[in-house]
Amino acid sequence: MKVKLILPSLIESKSAFWRPIKYSLFPPLGLATLASFLNANDEIDLIDQHVEKLNLNDNPDLVIIQVYITNASRAYSIAKHYRERGIYVALGGLHVSSLPSEAAKYADTILIGPGEQIFPKFIHDFRIRKPLKTYTSTSGRTIQNLPLIRRDLIKREKYLVPNSLVISRGCPHHCHFCYKDDFFKGGKSYYTQRVDNILHEIESLKGKHLYFLDDHLLGNPQLANSLFDGMTGMNRVFQGAATVSSILEGNLIEKAAKVGLRSLFVGFETFSPENLQQSNKSQNLKSNYEKAVRRLHDLGIMINGSFVFGLDNDQKDVFKRTVDWGLNNAITTATYHILTPYPGTQLYNKMKINNRITTQNWNLYDTRHVVYKPNQLTAEELKTGYNWAYNEFYKWRNIFYASNQHETLQHQLKHLFYTGGWKKFERLWNFIINTGGLKKMLPFLELLLSEVNNINTEQNNDRSIKVSA
Repeated sequence: MKVKLILPSLIESKSAFWRPIKYSLFPPLGLATLASFLNANDEIDLIDQHVEKLNLNDNPDLVIIQVYITNASRAYSIAKHYRERGIYVALGGLHVSSLPSEAAKYADTILIGPGEQIFPKFIHDFRIRKPLKTYTSTSGRTIQNLPLIRRDLIKREKYLVPNSLVISRGCPHHCHFCYKDDFFKGGKSYYTQRVDNILHEIESLKGKHLYFLDDHLLGNPQLANSLFDGMTGMNRVFQGAATVSSILEGNLIEKAAKVGLRSLFVGFETFSPENLQQSNKSQNLKSNYEKAVRRLHDLGIMINGSFVFGLDNDQKDVFKRTVDWGLNNAITTATYHILTPYPGTQLYNKMKINNRITTQNWNLYDTRHVVYKPNQLTAEELKTGYNWAYNEFYKWRNIFYASNQHETLQHQLKHLFYTGGWKKFERLWNFIINTGGLKKMLPFLELLLSEVNNINTEQNNDRSIKVSA
């Protein structure tokens, strides 16, 4: 059987905001995971349209397309093309789970929710020519003891971070603006792999660098603790994501740093307690952001801070206050978002009831456009402020300023080269990608993620004891 798995490129790939390096980071692990349920003699073609051209003139027996909100129009167009040629099409992914009735118009079968529990059943039914119109994941969700991800289908040379992995599904928290809550409804919303399986996967990956793509790497403290114990002596460097509260609690973050954690995505989102309560982001309430930042910096961990503009208590000063805080606290990189009410979320439902949704053009639901009526800002003020924040934070003078806030020269230089390299050399990145040289950049990334010599060891130990108490 010939099976084609497609990740269509996001709509912004045709916009002025397109950054090829951003979309050449991680391979499509979700599709590679589904491929592991196919037979060894199946002919499988896995295509990531962000990094390779999509051939629409082939004749597979089955096409499977992963749909996000801002690639939905492209995904539907591809699906329509194949169906008109009599080829069976299945659609799955976050957007399909959020709006199944919309997706069903473009597919022979839709897959709702996580695929591990429903995809094997669909493939079995397809082989015997009795596929259902809809498969919905509910009970029995697990990612333990699954077949090995088909990494042989991934074109490693096309990605800066080919060694990405996911050791959990979902998140233990339920923020009202989060797109993934609807994806996991009807069953467990957070579950993990076994530690021995994770360590086996890590050992199978070539090279030194890893990137954990989990929403919350420290979401299961017991698993994280055992994982870091198992990674001792592996000589890896890795990146991941965690919450402010998990950074401050216990000594997990120290254990992570000891075995190679060098960069962390942290969802600060907002400084307003009222905004946090509105968003049900209780894990940040009463958290000390500066204390978390100091703890990470003292461990030599760089920070990618995430911030959301447009929450109901945001006023005109929110943009400058947020940028200034990031610079003064030496955040390595900042990811700014315009609040986006994704369909299926509690935020969307509430705004729709209150007649605040201004468009259902999913192409604009990219956290860069205003698609609702803000509360204390105009849509124009929100968009202008968002653009200003990005431009201001990444000006060279501010990159130098933030770099100089670190206490050691080594950390200052790492900050400077990492931030500048990530945002200020677009033409160079484009040239490297177009000439097939991306794989040669991985050693430089590993060098930037090398350990920072800590001059405040005693302060670290004292702080760890106080935080743990």
